[in-house]
Amino acid sequence: MKLLLAEDDERLGKLINHMLIQENNYVDWVKNGQDAYDYASLSSYDVIILDWMMPKLDGITVCKKLREDGYEGCIIMLTAKDSLEDIVSGLDTGADDYLVKPFKFEELLARIRALSRRKTKTFEQCLTAGDLSLHLDSRTVTKDDEVIDLTKKEFQLCEVLLQHKGQVLTREQLIDHIWGIDSDVSDNALDALVKLVRKKIGASLIVNIRGVGYKIGDNNV
Repeated sequence: MKLLLAEDDERLGKLINHMLIQENNYVDWVKNGQDAYDYASLSSYDVIILDWMMPKLDGITVCKKLREDGYEGCIIMLTAKDSLEDIVSGLDTGADDYLVKPFKFEELLARIRALSRRKTKTFEQCLTAGDLSLHLDSRTVTKDDEVIDLTKKEFQLCEVLLQHKGQVLTREQLIDHIWGIDSDVSDNALDALVKLVRKKIGASLIVNIRGVGYKIGDNNV
């Protein structure tokens, strides 16, 4: 599964991230609420795991903003707050489940599996542009029904552009999504990645918007 983990506690976040990856999940880990909101807005996740107390935006605010934006994916709230009032508040803002710290990792895994089973995924499993198809479930890309071999970063670039087909994504948005918010990656690295992907999927699919960023157009073939 593809998961977004938002946890600002370095030790706990590192442990949860490691354990989730060990269970063969794809995980994006962010450490503040604003990044959590941005990542969830830019990509599709099977489950979002939100810590309640985070810098910039707290988990409740992130959850509420995502629901107001129409986000229909699964959200689990993590918190040390265990009063009935707090639990009701978390659920009322749109969380699907609530887990009180400290918790056993096996319980978190069970909650994630339960949510993924009972809630229908609302995002597209196959994203397309021209003769290019990106399959989120198998994490493969095909062109004219032939599988294209992409690296992890190449796939991430295709995924985020296809999810926002027709929209221009800034260089900063793309770098943050592919390398991470705290990365020190130059524009040259992004341009090089785009060049590699163009060679594999076709140069005309990815359009360079000079001085802004890149997009995949609705009518590009």
